[in-house]
Amino acid sequence: MPADQQKITADSHHLIEVRGARENNLKDVSLDLPKRRLTVFTGVSGSGKSSLVFGTIAAESQRLINETYSAFVQGFMPSPGRPDVDELRNLSAAIVVDQERMGANSRSTVGTATDAYAMLRIVFSRLGTPHVGTSGAFSFNVPEGMCPACEGTGKVSDVDVAELVDRDKSINEGAIKVPGYGVDSWPWSVMAGSGFYDPDKKLADFTEREWDDLLRKTAVKVKVGSNGFTYEGLVTKLQRTVLVKDREAMQPHIRAFVDRAVVFTACPTCDGTRLTRAALSSKINGLNIAQCSSMQINDLAKFVRDLDEPSVAPLLAGLRDLLDSLVEIGLGYLSLDRPSGTLSGGEAQRVKMVRHLGSSLTDVTYVFDEPTTGLHPHDIQRMNDLLLRLRDKGNTVLVVEHKPEVIAIADHVVDLGPGAGSNGGELCYAGDVAGLRASGTLTGRHLGHRTRLRETPRTPTGHLTIENATAHNLKNVSVSVPTGVLTVVTGVAGSGKSSLVHGHLSGREGVVVADQSPIRGSRRSNPATYTGLLDPIRKAFAKANGVKPALFSANSEGACPHCNGAGVIYTDLAMMAGVATPCEDCEGKRYTPQVLTYTLDGKNISEVLSMSVDEAHDFFGTGQARTVLGRLRDVGLGYLRLGQPLNTLSGGERQRLKLAIHMAEKSSTYVLDEPTTGLHMADVDKLLALLDRLVDDGNTVVVIEHHQAVMAHADWLIDLGPSGGHDGGEIVFTGTPRQLVDRGDTLTAHHLREYVG
Repeated sequence: MPADQQKITADSHHLIEVRGARENNLKDVSLDLPKRRLTVFTGVSGSGKSSLVFGTIAAESQRLINETYSAFVQGFMPSPGRPDVDELRNLSAAIVVDQERMGANSRSTVGTATDAYAMLRIVFSRLGTPHVGTSGAFSFNVPEGMCPACEGTGKVSDVDVAELVDRDKSINEGAIKVPGYGVDSWPWSVMAGSGFYDPDKKLADFTEREWDDLLRKTAVKVKVGSNGFTYEGLVTKLQRTVLVKDREAMQPHIRAFVDRAVVFTACPTCDGTRLTRAALSSKINGLNIAQCSSMQINDLAKFVRDLDEPSVAPLLAGLRDLLDSLVEIGLGYLSLDRPSGTLSGGEAQRVKMVRHLGSSLTDVTYVFDEPTTGLHPHDIQRMNDLLLRLRDKGNTVLVVEHKPEVIAIADHVVDLGPGAGSNGGELCYAGDVAGLRASGTLTGRHLGHRTRLRETPRTPTGHLTIENATAHNLKNVSVSVPTGVLTVVTGVAGSGKSSLVHGHLSGREGVVVADQSPIRGSRRSNPATYTGLLDPIRKAFAKANGVKPALFSANSEGACPHCNGAGVIYTDLAMMAGVATPCEDCEGKRYTPQVLTYTLDGKNISEVLSMSVDEAHDFFGTGQARTVLGRLRDVGLGYLRLGQPLNTLSGGERQRLKLAIHMAEKSSTYVLDEPTTGLHMADVDKLLALLDRLVDDGNTVVVIEHHQAVMAHADWLIDLGPSGGHDGGEIVFTGTPRQLVDRGDTLTAHHLREYVG
């Protein structure tokens, strides 16, 4: 065969070919995706975008790579099943960059997660004076570098005595506020009868000795009546019994008490820097490594640029590139000592992106899940540049996204729909952006859609005031938040929006927060259990069949004994992610065969739980169940299955689920953090209608949001800036959206003006 013909054969694999994809709600989808191009996947929530991109293409690529390892190594890997698809051709290795929060391990920081701190340690071990030894001497995660007092965590825990006891009462009057120590309880009687103090004396009148005996005495034997017991001080006992437990494993009321009573303060030995005295003594140009780690990354980049030392030149060049990438991606306001667990989903995703930008791998498929989450329109431009840079290195970039600004830069667009859940899963359009605009699909029609500014903003009923706020980067901010209207708090990433709202508004009486944080214990929970919907459903089944309601709970009597009602068997692989396999006895239905013989209007409990919210709304014509289902539909979750495990929900879905629950409470102020996350432009209109309804019912709604449609729809705007980190933290505008568009001079004003045209 001639050489030029051979060359052509190798170059012919320029399409990823998907044939007959049926994962989740996909209906036999077949399509071709161009390699080394940027493809954006659009469609309403629940239309099947994630099932196609993550559940089919990325999952199969991952599985095929795992299969190249020996059987021994595969035994330690999670074994994802083969996706339900006829054929996938020309796949390349896929790297998924998602918005899973980074591990909440207190030892992980932005510096350790990006390897910037490892590079900085080597620089200090070579250039720092006095010379302190190897780079390990600057690591707070190994014994030679960690502060001996706090073991490298930078914090020490102490107990807030005011949360344990009420000094204005005596023991007999119930001075002890610890759960389980009520008057006449067993632990209380040991304290009261110990003889170390008078149980009728007010704690405020205790002598130094009595006070110490009450709180800190080590274990001693005492006689109470005719029996002997061990007595120990309150703080001593709590530290031994409660504070050593894992916080997640505590009962909710104990966890709430511990959160109130235990205060973490900076370690006095290392001043919170986590390092030994020796490590802190070594300096470069007058700064030690802890001072470098606490600088904003954009300042640290300047500091590193000024270092010139031939012996570590390649390392300095690598560190400079890494820090510059972090600045470019819009994270210049973070510092290397920022704990990874405190980053938002969007920030975590961008930190992960940086690792791939510097990689010399090409011909990889990168898969992104809404990379613009948490980004101001000003920052979206930078994100677009990064996506294009990854493509231009010769990679295939697949992005699930709703923002028109990102759709606009796509080489290829795939639109799924037309609806959500069972009404979705079909290919509505595939082609270029111009073709999408003309296609008449829901996404095509909404590309040019703009929310109008309000003609007449609603009149506030009063004000909530925030005074001299200084959390994080806020510079003594005082602002009035109007009540009875829709207020949007906006500003670029890192400008202080979350610090202002969550730090100074969220904890107040009558304020309900619906955020995107994970829901605890979400493996066995689902929308039916979480919203309380299961109760009326169980009662309806019990009444119709003359049996008791507990049979219809998969966490109670009706549970399949083999999987305990989970529907799957979890195999814990110690150091790897666990593996879930469907239970063979109940085939994943979660109930015993006997329970499944009972029906309600021809459906058994398993069939009802596999209905979508919309289907169930039609099935339950009246009663409490229909009311709850109506709320879930109002927040745009009509496509969710009632029995879908909560840990499979996206951040935006979790937030809307919490909102649906809170709508039933008589609240006065709702705080929402980026409620448009994961919403298609058509769904944003529904969200705006829902926010209006909350306000019209007499509530105050405060939204942290970057979406211009929500800004335009607001009654009042609070804009923070002028940029992020120490260049932010100030209020740069308050007023109506119309005033901002007419005479504002901030980044937000510029973009909103462009949006409303």
